[in-house]
This record gives sequence, C-alpha cells and structure tokens, in this order.
Amino acid sequence: MIEFNGVTKKFDDYVAVENITFNVEPSSIYGLIGYNGAGKTTLLKTAAGIYRADEGDILMGGQYVFDNDDIRKDMFYIPDDLYFPINATPKSMAKFYSDYYPNFSFKTFENLLGVFGLDRKKRIRGFSKGMQRQTEIILGLSAHPKYLLLDETFDGLDPQKKEITKKLFVEYIAENEASLIISSHNLSELSNLCDHVGLINGKRLTMNCSVYDISQNYSKVRVIFNREISESDFSRIKYKSIDIDGKIAMIIFEGDSESEKAKLNALGPIAIDEYQLTMEEVFLNEMEDKKYDITKIFE
Repeated sequence: MIEFNGVTKKFDDYVAVENITFNVEPSSIYGLIGYNGAGKTTLLKTAAGIYRADEGDILMGGQYVFDNDDIRKDMFYIPDDLYFPINATPKSMAKFYSDYYPNFSFKTFENLLGVFGLDRKKRIRGFSKGMQRQTEIILGLSAHPKYLLLDETFDGLDPQKKEITKKLFVEYIAENEASLIISSHNLSELSNLCDHVGLINGKRLTMNCSVYDISQNYSKVRVIFNREISESDFSRIKYKSIDIDGKIAMIIFEGDSESEKAKLNALGPIAIDEYQLTMEEVFLNEMEDKKYDITKIFE
C-alpha cells in the first residue's frame, strides 16, 4: 500500500501541494488528475523520494519513502521528462537497472521489447519521443517493482501503443499485487484504466473516490418547460450546477437527489430526461471555479 498522510510540499514561499491524503491499495491503479501545474509532478517526485515533504508523510509498505534505499529497490518512477545517457541503448539500460533492482527480469525485458518492436541495440536518443517512453515503460515493468509511479506516461504514445500499455499495466498489477499511481491532465486516457481517481485542484485533493462511486453519485437532468425560466425558479432545489437556455435547464446533482427531482416535477415541466455523467463531465464540473460568457469576451 502507498499512504499519503497530510502531505505538503513548498518551494520557499510557494506551496506546490497542500495537505494531500489518500491511499493506494495493492492491485490498484490510482489516477491522479489535474491541470498542468496543479502539483501532480511535485507530489509524485515527493513520493519517489526526490523531494522531502515539508509536512506529512508518505509510506510504502508501512515504511517512510524519503532516504530509504530498501523502498527504492521496490519502487520505479517514470518521470514526464525522460533522460537517457547519450550512448545508452535498451540493452545497456537494462544492465544498469538490473544492478540496482534485485527482481529485474531479462526475460520480461526481452518479451516487452518484442511487444513494442524495439531494437535492444539502437541508441535510445535516436528514438522518437513515443519510443523513448516505451523504452522506459519496458524497463519499469522489467524491474518488477511493488510500487509504480508514472507521470504523464501516455504522452507521445500512439493510440495502439496506449492500449497495449494499459493492458500491460492492468495485467502487471493483478499478477504482482502492485500499487500504481499514474498522473495525467488528460482524463480520457485514464477513464477506462483506473479503479480509483483523485483530483488536485488549487494545490489540494478536492476529490478522492472509486470510479464506481463517480458514476453512482452524480446525475444530470435536462428539464424542458413551455415557458421561459430563470435560476430563481430553482431556488428551492439543491443542485451542484445549473445551466439555463431559454426554456431548457441542464442540472447536475451530487449524491442522493431523488427528493430534489421530486421538487423539479412540482415545477410543472413538460419533460424530464436523466443522464449519467461521464467521468470527464464530473471532473470538469469539480474543477470549474468561474463561468464565462464566451459571447462577451471579444466585445
């Protein structure tokens, strides 16, 4: 298990992440979502032991991660900004990692090279961005870590390689009871991969739940009237958000909303249609802190 307990990281007077708390169970894939600059990379680097938390603790398998060589041998971090020595090849990097990771498997390494179609003897710096990313994924899985930390790992991968990589991650964590955290600003990349998700917004974790809970706890209702309506018509109804266009209102509810939907019926609409929110709609709704009238921006 990976445990984040009230983690805060600062750079001088700048607070990058603040009071972050969540757990990642074994055989679980946790998706860390947020805009670019939200603090995802800082949190992962702190989990990897590159940074030391200013407040709070991060534990893996019950042990503190910072300055802990035993944990590092069971943890593999793939950063967003990859670096390879100038003459490094997949083969030479495999030898390098095998000297550090006691569970490194050259059989897995060779199998994955075949899956991705990479030449073990070619210079990695001559690879495309996507191929370099594939190389690091191969090395990470070949190290057989208990804890995988992945920062924007799908960046640069073509759609086919993304699907292959997702299947490999799912298979790996299931067989090895590993804990995996993957960050992305692109929710669609994680929507069919993760079993739990967390949203970093304003330096804090503003949502932390299972994918199942997201689909069950939110609903969207379209209400149609035979008259013009305004937000004041819905003053007695508790909702997450509302968008009104003439005679139509789109309303998002959070939690048990049956009593609120009964109040909607009492307003006398001519039609009510209910939809299930996608994960992307839920997160966009959570991250929205301002509403702009786009039509007036270029006046």
